[in-house]
Amino acid sequence: MDQKQPIRGRFAPSPSGRMHLGNLFAALLAWLDVRSLGGEMVLRMEDLDPQRCKPAYLPQLAQDLLWLGLDWDEGPEVGGDFGPYAQTERLDLYKQAAQKLWDEGKAYPCFCTKEQLEADRKAAQERKDPFQGYQRRCRDLDPEEARRRIEAGEPYVLRIKVPEDRGDVVIHDAVHGEVTFDAKELDDFVIFRSDGTPTYNFATVVDDAMMKITHVIRGDDHLSNTPRQVMVYEALGAPVPTFAHISMILGADGKKLSKRHGATSVEEYRDAGYLSDAFVNYLALLGWSLDGETTIIPRDVLASKFSLDRISKNPATFDPKKLDWVNAEYINNMSDAQFADEIMVPELHEAGMIEGNIEYGEDWIDALAAIVKPRTKMPADAVTVAAPIFATAETLEYDEKSVNKGLAKEGMGAILDAAKAALEGVDEWTAANIDAALEPLPEQMDLKKRVVFQAVRVAVCGNMVSPPLGETMALVGRDDCLARIDRARTMAL
Repeated sequence: MDQKQPIRGRFAPSPSGRMHLGNLFAALLAWLDVRSLGGEMVLRMEDLDPQRCKPAYLPQLAQDLLWLGLDWDEGPEVGGDFGPYAQTERLDLYKQAAQKLWDEGKAYPCFCTKEQLEADRKAAQERKDPFQGYQRRCRDLDPEEARRRIEAGEPYVLRIKVPEDRGDVVIHDAVHGEVTFDAKELDDFVIFRSDGTPTYNFATVVDDAMMKITHVIRGDDHLSNTPRQVMVYEALGAPVPTFAHISMILGADGKKLSKRHGATSVEEYRDAGYLSDAFVNYLALLGWSLDGETTIIPRDVLASKFSLDRISKNPATFDPKKLDWVNAEYINNMSDAQFADEIMVPELHEAGMIEGNIEYGEDWIDALAAIVKPRTKMPADAVTVAAPIFATAETLEYDEKSVNKGLAKEGMGAILDAAKAALEGVDEWTAANIDAALEPLPEQMDLKKRVVFQAVRVAVCGNMVSPPLGETMALVGRDDCLARIDRARTMAL
């Protein structure tokens, strides 16, 4: 490949359903490769199969890519100099390319029936012929005879004429190194079917050649297609791109990722609340590493430091717990203001806790974000953590186990009485003043600190697990805190 040629990569999905993690993994690594090299990204739809591909899936596919920040320089909605970018709109181009090969003697029509092909295959097996592919029965057919048969309406396919002295095909793969394919496996394969549609191995190469694609990153299930595709590149006189065939993603049980392992589509993960930056970070590290140690790598660093030589040859194992951890790290690394704007407030709005006619001061929201963020691993957690703060003394839900452990015991009533008295003496209702008022109680009552504060926590928050008590009570407000203690007093002994 000409090193001066501009770097151009592509992602060529089939719109046959929701985008799954395996497809996304290939798309991400292709995008990172191109961006790291300062190249151009092309999005192309391989939608030739009418049974599998549905136009309805196209918007969702594009939406998934854009949610993850995987933009493209050419393709649907963007345009470009090498369109159209859907294969169903490129049929004339495939026909022209096939005709050119035919005219140049690099392809030929084949009239063999399925029965004939099967008989030839069995005969080759019986005589233990090392070449058991298509027996090239029509390869040297007189062109005039071929023309007459075509004009008579006889069905035919178009086959590429693989040079008989071609020798083994050696693929220089960026992941697997040199991969050699036995020339005996290369028969004169079909490039155009009898129904007038191109085969995958022909159409994808014509597209890549016309679109000047220099880098092809895809799943290693495509590696077996590569020698035939190389034959097409050579027939077209087009440079062979740099190939990188990446391993599939496996579940924890070592089997190909599927529904039994949980969510598999990008849409499901987005709807579950994963951050796109965190998701991209985790997915990239399934098949690539920066230095073998660094785990949190922002998208811009990924895009600048990525290199094909650090892609792992081994299948990656998808670990949902590790993804959750990475997501939590991204949330925790946000500023309080960013967390409030992008996660907490939208989640609270959706849950109906913050309604349009109620206004909260910026300082109050910032203070809430400061105690909610460290306890948020997923966006939905913000609602759970903040729920007691948005409740009232009348609506607060008390956890039964917490009440039994923290309130429904002898002496807990006295603790609440003492706490209320201390809190009523607080002039300025701040976290520091609340903590200062409650701090002396354990010693005054000759009780363990844990027992005293646990009782107050359950009374005010409804459970034993909450953000720091002083900060929480400051946000709840004086009157409601005292009213909650009064209500809890009826449950205490």
